[in-house]
Amino acid sequence: MKNLIVICIMLTLITASGCWTRSSDKGGTAAVDESFSISVPSSVTVKQGEEAIITVTLKRAAFFKRDVQLDIKAVDISLTPARILVKASDKPDVQVKVAAAKNAAIGEYRVTVTGTPTTGLPASTVCNVRVVSP
Repeated sequence: MKNLIVICIMLTLITASGCWTRSSDKGGTAAVDESFSISVPSSVTVKQGEEAIITVTLKRAAFFKRDVQLDIKAVDISLTPARILVKASDKPDVQVKVAAAKNAAIGEYRVTVTGTPTTGLPASTVCNVRVVSP
């Protein structure tokens, strides 16, 4: 009975962590990591009336083979594109143009990038954009 409880707990933990198992050529099972994360620069500086590029990198674990919808949001600065579908077969890096209007307030802005896979839980991260005078 104790062994059955331990096995049930282990299966629950494996399922909750997003790691599944597959057969190993050496017998038994091996953990399969089907996770992903998003990487952006911690900060970017852009002058009023100008543009900068943010590289958004989708970091896929070895067995993560899903499309991911990226939604990029900010207030008072312009982002192009604001929505990108990164297919499972696409390269992991996408470029986002950040533009500050000529009359944009000088200061810090947050760009939030959220990735939602076709199945599974979303991931998100933040890039700080500093607007400075020209």
